[in-house]
Amino acid sequence: MGAARRARGPIGWRRAVGATPPEHVGSRARETEREAIMKKPQTAVRSHHRKQGSHQEGKKKCVLSSSRVKPSTPNADLARQQKDVVLQAFSPYHLFRDTAEVTVFREKLLSWYDREKRDLPWRRRAEGEVDLDRRAYAVWVSEVMLQQTQVATVIDYYTRWMQKWPTLQDLARASLEEVNQLWAGLGYYSRARRLQGGARKVVEELGGHVPRTAETLQQLLPGVGRYTAGAIASIAFGQAAGVVDGNVVRVLCRVRAIGADPSSTLVSQHLWSLAQQLVDPARPGDSNQAAMELGATVCTPQHPRCSQCPVQSLCRAHWRVEREQHLALQNLPGSPDVEECAPSTGQCQLCAPPMEPWDQTLGVTNFPRKASRRPPREECSAVCVLEQPRARGGPRILLVQRPSSGLLAGLWEFPCVTAEPSGPCERQALLGELQRWAGPLPATHLQHLGQVVHTFSHIKLTYQVYSLALDGHTPVTATPPGARWLTREEFHTAAVSTAMKKVFRVYEGQQPGTRKGSKRSPVSTPSSRKRPGPGQQVLDNFFRPHLPTDAPHLNSTAQ
Repeated sequence: MGAARRARGPIGWRRAVGATPPEHVGSRARETEREAIMKKPQTAVRSHHRKQGSHQEGKKKCVLSSSRVKPSTPNADLARQQKDVVLQAFSPYHLFRDTAEVTVFREKLLSWYDREKRDLPWRRRAEGEVDLDRRAYAVWVSEVMLQQTQVATVIDYYTRWMQKWPTLQDLARASLEEVNQLWAGLGYYSRARRLQGGARKVVEELGGHVPRTAETLQQLLPGVGRYTAGAIASIAFGQAAGVVDGNVVRVLCRVRAIGADPSSTLVSQHLWSLAQQLVDPARPGDSNQAAMELGATVCTPQHPRCSQCPVQSLCRAHWRVEREQHLALQNLPGSPDVEECAPSTGQCQLCAPPMEPWDQTLGVTNFPRKASRRPPREECSAVCVLEQPRARGGPRILLVQRPSSGLLAGLWEFPCVTAEPSGPCERQALLGELQRWAGPLPATHLQHLGQVVHTFSHIKLTYQVYSLALDGHTPVTATPPGARWLTREEFHTAAVSTAMKKVFRVYEGQQPGTRKGSKRSPVSTPSSRKRPGPGQQVLDNFFRPHLPTDAPHLNSTAQ
């Protein structure tokens, strides 16, 4: 490659195409800012690379010679091997050049965060809490709730949770039933169990004090992984620990033009390394929250607002967009950026694969690479709402508790069985399950109401909904362990999943005096009919007997 090919950054591509980009490609102020950050003569850059290469070679020779004198530990050997692999895996294009560039990134991001951060209840509570353990608890609850869940959904749950259990000690004394009941509808219920388990461990084994570092948090508390530990340690205790969540992944992949699969081990390690490099030691909690806030509100997945991004001048994805636009205006063929390819080692493992070329229509959303997801597996269950209309104290419905492990562990549901789609034994299997909880029941009264489709993270589950009323039969009095009879009001406050609430809406829609169906759930029922067309309405009116205008309206069974 020529000198133009060896050039670095935006200066390199301008010289490669032989012209300075026009005004619409980027303001001169931004160009000046970039050049001020990365100002180095071309010869100096090449000389620096040669020096760096000779320094690495010398460093390796020192390591080899010293290893002959004093054997290194297995951990040191492993760390050295991993470092060598990383150095060979990608080019410096995906790194920050120097501390000056990192400093500018921090300053711009934190200045923006101070102006634009959202007012969220967990931030207010953490900022105003003097007691470190209470502050850590407030952050801990919010971070667990925010996993796989949107902020708008979490706000109400967080507020109710902290009102009910304002301290770790309060949560440790609560029952799992109470925890599941408040968590109901938030999804991923194992989070709630682990959160309470962690609270109990802190109270019973750690003297009521939350571990102070990311390492000890991850080591000692159940359900606390690398991200949650880093968030608690940085926000509550001021430890300079970087964090990587989905929003941070997106920001870093765009800022450093990382097009490889972010879920791969190599890319994940690099992203964590970048996050640790960028976290501000003076304001680690704000620094991490600012990066997450940027990804959530500006650097969004589909429609990023690049013009409002505080670090746009440092974003390689934005540079790439400008470059491609300039090449298109000049009618020049597209070519990879001069630094996107690693040297002679082959394709850079942080760049997008060669079979996935740049898509001009996507802009910065070319980064990060979209992970291929497997479609959820499809399953089918038969579920029955069993009711005692004449129970003492009013009508009651039967709920049974799920096993203590697995999907929806510990939650309550209507009796159900796994079934094959349109399986001939579905009714018999469901009736057998009902009789296991309520004794002998009349099979002829089992009515099919419709179906409900609910998608979990990895399962698309179709429920065939049935009902059975014990009206005219002896009410069930003895209830086995793991079952309970609840009123309708009690059902709505019980620890039941969203799927069971959908099932119950189908059941309520079939009861006399209630509106059939529900717009809030994707259900279908045998009784649902299409609105008749205009021609059919004319025929219906012709054959309908004439009624006086003052006659009362009659309820038609057909309607």
